[in-house]
Amino acid sequence: MRKTFLSFCKDSFGFMYFSKYLFAVSLLLVTGCKKVGLHDDLAEPVNENTVSKVSAARSTTTTGPNIILILADDVGYEIPTSNGGQSYQTPKIDQMASEGLRFTQCHAAPLCTPSRVMLLTGKYNFRNYIRWAFLNPTEKTFANMMHDAGYRTLVTGKWQLDGGDVSMRGFGFDDYLVWAPFSPDGTGEGGKGSRYKNPTLYRNAAYLPSAQTNNKYGEDLFTDAVKDFIDESNTLGQPFFIYYPMCLGHFPFCPTPDDPEFNHWDPKQDESDTRFFPSMMKYMDKKVGEIINKVKNSPVANNTLIIFMGDNGTNKDITSQYNGTSYKGGKSTPTEAGTWVPMIAWWQGVIAPGVNDDLIDLTDFMPSLASIAGINVPAEYGIIDGVNFHPRLLSQPGTPRDWIFCHF
Repeated sequence: MRKTFLSFCKDSFGFMYFSKYLFAVSLLLVTGCKKVGLHDDLAEPVNENTVSKVSAARSTTTTGPNIILILADDVGYEIPTSNGGQSYQTPKIDQMASEGLRFTQCHAAPLCTPSRVMLLTGKYNFRNYIRWAFLNPTEKTFANMMHDAGYRTLVTGKWQLDGGDVSMRGFGFDDYLVWAPFSPDGTGEGGKGSRYKNPTLYRNAAYLPSAQTNNKYGEDLFTDAVKDFIDESNTLGQPFFIYYPMCLGHFPFCPTPDDPEFNHWDPKQDESDTRFFPSMMKYMDKKVGEIINKVKNSPVANNTLIIFMGDNGTNKDITSQYNGTSYKGGKSTPTEAGTWVPMIAWWQGVIAPGVNDDLIDLTDFMPSLASIAGINVPAEYGIIDGVNFHPRLLSQPGTPRDWIFCHF
């Protein structure tokens, strides 16, 4: 039986919350609440004159595996059938779980930008979070680290951290195909254009012409970018690191190419409808399966780690069946339903199938990816709050957390 206790304290960011989760095997401990201020220079906008491009110099000595990190949008723990979900068809993710390591206690922040800032930088939000849809260009990300270790790096999917080409290259990505490169950019839906049908996508410092995106579906183009990058990297004989923050299954809820309604759907006029959410989850699963199959059928099948996870809880308009009960999405709320996300690690021939109950939070990915790649997080990145879970992927003892923390 698990209970969740929440307490709040105000600081200059708004609210900080501490969650205590009491499990049969783990106790989340809280050790205080500290007021933290922002330096004035942290809030400056991206400036092309002050943010350098990705350095051309890189090490070629890495012996680490290829890594693909898939981040589903607004997909809580209760969604995959392998976790106990009963409302959606997720056979590919379930197969990934049966062949890999399924984590039962991974927690994010309740909203996407706080989660992504933690994930990319390995730091709690009180250290570097400035505002929604923005990442301070002075920060270093896991892509900087992987690039400098000799990896080819790609981000494709939802960016929504501002700065466009300068930002993504400055944060270590060699290539990109993204939705929401700036926030806002003044076009279309929510200032960012459609992310699904007729998507507004950005590559090589420019938006793709409509002729390349009309009647196309964003997630199809992102997945194609992943598969092409794998082929290119294999041809070049270089290891690759791919960060794929999916748009599925974020609002607006709309038909996928597998729905008959897709052909006549107008993303500029037709209203979001939750009846399409199950189809969106099925399509998300389909895209994950395509990537896994691509890896399985490639020459690097036994040297590629794939991690699938969520960025925060499911939208509050979605109620699902989970282990025989109704489970209401908790996105944007500082509760378990707002922070509890799926996490599955698959690595053919390396990760033994199983279930892991360790506490994981999103700051843990920076040190874990470093360990997996056989490198160290550079000292100049500053304080890293994460704990390395790499040994746990290999069924080794490691140093699992006794607590997790979220600043929101």
